[in-house]
This record gives sequence, C-alpha cells and structure tokens, in this order.
Amino acid sequence: MHEISAGHERRPANNTAPPTALTIAGSDSGGSAGMHADLRTFFACGVHGMTAVTAVTVQNTVGVTGLVEIPPETVAAQVDAVASDIGVDAAKTGVLASAATIEAVLDVCDVHGIGRGGRTPFVVDPVAASRSGEPLLRPDALDALRHKAFPRATLVTPNLDEVRLLTGIDARTRADLLDAAKAVFDFGPQWVLIKSGHLADDPECIDLLFDGNEAIPLPGPRYATVHTHGAGDVFASAITAALAKGASMPDAVRSGKRFVTRSVSDAYPLGAGVGPVSTFWRVSPRSI
Repeated sequence: MHEISAGHERRPANNTAPPTALTIAGSDSGGSAGMHADLRTFFACGVHGMTAVTAVTVQNTVGVTGLVEIPPETVAAQVDAVASDIGVDAAKTGVLASAATIEAVLDVCDVHGIGRGGRTPFVVDPVAASRSGEPLLRPDALDALRHKAFPRATLVTPNLDEVRLLTGIDARTRADLLDAAKAVFDFGPQWVLIKSGHLADDPECIDLLFDGNEAIPLPGPRYATVHTHGAGDVFASAITAALAKGASMPDAVRSGKRFVTRSVSDAYPLGAGVGPVSTFWRVSPRSI
C-alpha cells in the first residue's frame, strides 16, 4: 500500500468512465494498422477502446506473409463479453476474413443492439486486401459483406480498391465517386463514405459521404508521402470515436476527416517499407 506523504491531500479517484468503442478487427504485428491503429486512435480521441480479435497477421512495413483466423465463435464471444459487461457506445469492423466470421459477428451484434436499427452505431470498414495487395478475405466473405453486413451497417467506409472488388466500379476521377457511393448504398447501409485517397493524380483528397439523397464532399489536402499505412483504419476509428461521443454522422465523419488528415501529415518512416500515419500529434507538446 502506498502511504500519502505529509502535505499531500488525498484526492478522490476519477469515477466517471469515458465513452466506449469496440473494434472487431485483426492484429498487425508491425503495429501500424488494424486493431493497433484503432486503439491508438480511440485513445487519442478520448474514448475507451476494446477489441474482438478476428485474425492474427504476420506483417511488417513490407507486406503480409501470413494470416491465422480466430474461430468465429471466439470472435463472437469477445464481443459478447465486453458488450454484456462494459457496454459499447459505438463499434467498427476491420478484417472479417470469412462468411462464418461475418455471420457470427452480426448475430452477436444483433443481441446487443449494435447496428442499424439498434441503439449502437456500427461502422463497417470492408478491409479486403492489405496495403501491398495481399488478399485478407476468403472468397465467400465479399458476398457476405455485401448482402449481410452492409444492410446492418450505420456506415460503410470502402476505399476505391474495395469499391472495385465489391461493385465492379473502377472509380478514377472525382466524378466517379457518386456512382461508387450509389452502388455501395444499394446494398443497404444507412450511410456510405467513399474514401478517395487512392486517386493519386488528384491534387486534393476529396472523400464523399452519401445517405441515399444528399452527397457531402469532404475536401482535404493531399500530402506528398508514401507513409500511409493504417490511414483507412485511423479514419474509420476516428469516426467511430466521434459516434461513441454522440456526434451526428456528418459531424463524426468531418471529425474523422480532420483527424486522419493531420495523422497523414505527421506520418513517419518505419522499417524498409511503408510507414504508418501518426496519431502522436494529439499527445505531442506541438499538438493543436
């Protein structure tokens, strides 16, 4: 037991818990993406982060060389454990490697009111391949994402490579983004965010938020860096954190956009390949 030294007042401990956010995602042994990026972002955004690990990857800054799936029932049990005890104010997904995992996650989310129609916002980030192109999903998972996960999602956040895999639309210009958003929206989510970071020839990075009626462009600068590992994860998890705090979807996405933009601007080199975007700016003396 620690003694209270003379002259120091005994102060009550903080007894107010922050909002909570759950990431249902895979690990990254290099620490740049996946659940590691999500947890860093949750912390930086002021929410308590929790995990349901879906897969363990063997990867570094150069690429992914292995992936081991966690049994679907174990993934679901992790969700149930934290939701039934701690509670979940918002949840997001990362890699859901198989249809069986997707179905198990959706079933347990339904039990706890996570997802469209429930009380807890559910962000589906349809991670289909690693940054260097290695597939992270079984063939049956894409169809399960389209027809089972998307209709239960509050928000779906594909990048342009994922749009192409999911819809066949190869968006190459800003003018293509609305077509991409409409095609993903047709699968049934409440909102769609098309992330346009892969439009490398565009001088700006303009993402598009769509609710079936209104399209909201989200402009931002494009930085001259190759170090963008984990950018999509950070964007989706910053949105999830804002939703956990009670923000509306447009405000949450704008908040996420500001967060990931700053994180890309502070990205750093690591290893022999592509380094991560950085959330350190939020806790640095130089933070704004």
